[in-house]
Amino acid sequence: MAMMRLRREDPRVIGAFRLHRRLGAGGMGVVYLGSDRRGQRVALKVIRPDLAEDQEFRSRFAREVSAARRIRGGCTARLVAADLDAAKPWFATQYVPGPSLHDKVVEHGALSAAETAAVGAALAEGLVAVHEAGVVHRDLKPSNILLSPKGPRIIDFGIAWATGASTLTHVGTAVGSPGFLAPEQVRGQPVTPASDVFSLGATLAYAALGDSPFGQGSSEVMLYRVVHEEPQLHGVPAALAPLLRSCLAKSAQERPSTLQLSLRLKEIAAREARGVSRPAGRARPAPAPARAPEPRRPAGRTAPGRTGTRAPAARPRPGRVDSRLLRQRLIVFVTVTLLVVLGLAAAQGCQGPV
Repeated sequence: MAMMRLRREDPRVIGAFRLHRRLGAGGMGVVYLGSDRRGQRVALKVIRPDLAEDQEFRSRFAREVSAARRIRGGCTARLVAADLDAAKPWFATQYVPGPSLHDKVVEHGALSAAETAAVGAALAEGLVAVHEAGVVHRDLKPSNILLSPKGPRIIDFGIAWATGASTLTHVGTAVGSPGFLAPEQVRGQPVTPASDVFSLGATLAYAALGDSPFGQGSSEVMLYRVVHEEPQLHGVPAALAPLLRSCLAKSAQERPSTLQLSLRLKEIAAREARGVSRPAGRARPAPAPARAPEPRRPAGRTAPGRTGTRAPAARPRPGRVDSRLLRQRLIVFVTVTLLVVLGLAAAQGCQGPV
C-alpha cells in the first residue's frame, strides 16, 4: 500500500495513536498509518468534517462500529479502537501490509484461475463471519481487498450496515462503487448478504479479467449496466465462469450463499492447482492396452480362419549357433591348418642340411 508524508494540516496524534504517514483518502475521510505505545501499527480513519456535523451520520456510524466489533474471523482487519464522540469521529483497525487486489492486477495483470479461486474462497469465508455478525459490507471491491502474506483481508467497513437496511443515505443517492454494487443497492432496496455475494462475484471477475465485468464508463452508465445488462465474462476461465455468473444474477434469490460460494471456490482452487502441476498442452500418454499372448502353433500351419497364408519360419534366437554350420567351420579350420603344416615341412626338405 502506497504511503505519503503527512501534510501540514494533518494531525500528529489521535487518541492513543501517533500518526506517521497517509495511507489514502476517500469519500468518508482520510486514512493514516499510526502506532500505539507498544508499537502496534493501525490504519486509522478520520471522518470528514462535513459528515461529522451530520447527526444522522453519527448515529449510523456508531451502529456500524458497534456491529464491526462483533465480527470474528481472520479475513477482516480487526477493529482496534474508535472514538464516536470526537469532533471528528475516527476508528482504527489492524494495519494489513500488502497491495490491494486492484493494485496487484494493475501491476501484474489478471490472476490465474487457481489464484482467483483461492482468493475468492478466503473472502467468501470471511464474509460468512461478517454476515453472522449481522453486518453487510456494501462496498466490496478490488481496492478494499488487501493481499497480505497471511491471505486476503477485507477492509473499509465505513459504509457497512445492518442486514436489511436501505442503501440510500439521501434520496436518490446510492452507497457503493458503480460496477461492483448489487442491483438492489442501485434501486435503493434493502441490502442482504446476497448483496455482498454480487459484489464478490464482480470483484473476482475483475481479478480474472483485469477489468470490471460491466466495462468502463460514467457512474450513471455503470449503474444502468448493473441493473439492466448482463455481465461480460468472456475471458474468464471456464472453471470459474458459471459460478461467477450465478453470483452476478440480477435477483438476489438466485445467488449462492456465502457458505456455498466458499465451498465451491475451495473445490475449484484445489482442482486448478493440481492441473497447474503439469505443463500446459501436454497430456500424459495413455498406457497401451494389454494383449493376450497368442497360442503357439507348429511351423507351417495356418491359424484357424485364415487360408493361403503360412506362418513365417521361426528365427533362431540370438546367441544360438546352428550345429551343422559349426561342423563346417571346424572342418575348414582343420584342413587349412594341415595344409600350412605340410607346406612348411616341404620347404624345409628342399633346402637340405646347411
